[in-house]
Amino acid sequence: MKTFEPLNRGYQHVFQPNQLSIGVVVPIENYAMDPVPSMQNHLQRVQLVEELGYKAIWIRDVPLHVPTFGDAGQTYDPFTYLGYLAAATKTIGLGVASIALPLHHPMHVAKSAATIDQLSGGRLLLGVASGDRPQEYPAMGIGFQSRGERFRDAFDYIRAAADSYPVHNSTFFGELTGQHDILPKPTASRIPMLITGNSRQSMDWIAAKGDGWMFYPQHAQQQAYTIARWRRMVQDSQEFDQPFMQPLYVDLHKNDDFRPQPIHLGFRAGANYLLEYFQQLKDVGVNHVAINLRFNGAAIEETLERLAEKILPYFHTTQKEQTTI
Repeated sequence: MKTFEPLNRGYQHVFQPNQLSIGVVVPIENYAMDPVPSMQNHLQRVQLVEELGYKAIWIRDVPLHVPTFGDAGQTYDPFTYLGYLAAATKTIGLGVASIALPLHHPMHVAKSAATIDQLSGGRLLLGVASGDRPQEYPAMGIGFQSRGERFRDAFDYIRAAADSYPVHNSTFFGELTGQHDILPKPTASRIPMLITGNSRQSMDWIAAKGDGWMFYPQHAQQQAYTIARWRRMVQDSQEFDQPFMQPLYVDLHKNDDFRPQPIHLGFRAGANYLLEYFQQLKDVGVNHVAINLRFNGAAIEETLERLAEKILPYFHTTQKEQTTI
């Protein structure tokens, strides 16, 4: 069995072969009735998540609030916000799920990502996607139908930017001639980039290019098939294995034995079923689950503490990691 490549500190903190870790999606609040969250107590909740032992927080890139889409994300600019959170935390992974690459110049993404990575001591995890909100593209003068090509072009540009005085020819974003450099550089050989969904690419391309794959929740058997097929392609094209992660919307019921009821991309359930479900995900090869509490009915702090008590000990080491910045 191949191991995961030892990239930056966040990557090694969050992802381990044959193990499952758990993170939390920001905003950490119930905003089921309004697409725009309040962002009240957001810093305190992020710090509580770290203190309780969750492995990562995940924020989103939502350039425009599109009311018909139904979710404005955390509303803050992702890199500015991550810089703020990096200064207020010490060990937790700082994840973006995900930057819509076609909507940004990759030089800016590369520079911002490397800056956060340096300032956080190597904790950045960069999810990347082709974007799924058609309204954002004409607002930026970009053709929606070109997003697959632009995604590939931006991905390769960011990879090249990690080199010293990079040389790269880009169809959409200009030319790097090798006479100028892009600073700062990442703490590792490159920023870990996890591809989201298909991003309008082939499975072969995803397996050969990425440092991991974010995919959507599915029935455990279907997820097992998806992961196994992808990992075979990774093993054929890369020296190292790669982590697989998924989101999950959770409404934690006060009764630990409450059986699951479906909600959007997840379920309402008691802690005992949730523990059973996470074990199934671990068994089929999921390495990380990002919990979203948007539809959670109970108090957020209470829910985070109950999950930390009843779920995390079965998947996370109890020994505090010793890290230096």
